[in-house]
Amino acid sequence: MAEEGDIISSLNLDAPEGSAPIANGEDTSPAIGLISQYIKDLSVENPNAPESYQWADAAEISVDFNIGARPLGTDVHEIELKINVSSKAPQGSIFVVELSYGALIGMRNVTDEQAHPFLFAEGPRLVFPFARRIVADAVRDAGFPPLILEPIDFNGLYLQQLQAQQDAELAAGTAGQA
Repeated sequence: MAEEGDIISSLNLDAPEGSAPIANGEDTSPAIGLISQYIKDLSVENPNAPESYQWADAAEISVDFNIGARPLGTDVHEIELKINVSSKAPQGSIFVVELSYGALIGMRNVTDEQAHPFLFAEGPRLVFPFARRIVADAVRDAGFPPLILEPIDFNGLYLQQLQAQQDAELAAGTAGQA
């Protein structure tokens, strides 16, 4: 330990050979982290401007989501959140925004059973606020009030789809036995 007033501490580099520090060894604990996020594709269409700015009829807005994931290497996966927003009035299409938003996820020492929920629920939950901002900005830049998408319970949707898949497999199994 350094004496009070000393600014240099002894590292004890001249210690006997048997008292050397023990190496850390291989890191075997599970780790997941967001490496990067990016726009893969963004399309904004405003086909009936400037006439659509004058339309008084209420617009019907449709929002569709899709989540995909793929491995890029042993420790890196890409998730892709696709958001398609269309706004239509009786007179025609007002705007269409199509966003494909990607994120690179690093995973180490994670089983497939642990990776799947992260790639299809938790990962999209983490990047959705950024994708939502891009959609809002794109709609605003098209000349309309920003479209703020409601938060999405990706974990709840994941569990619902998992349950539906299990129910379908169970129904297919019992139908095959009849």
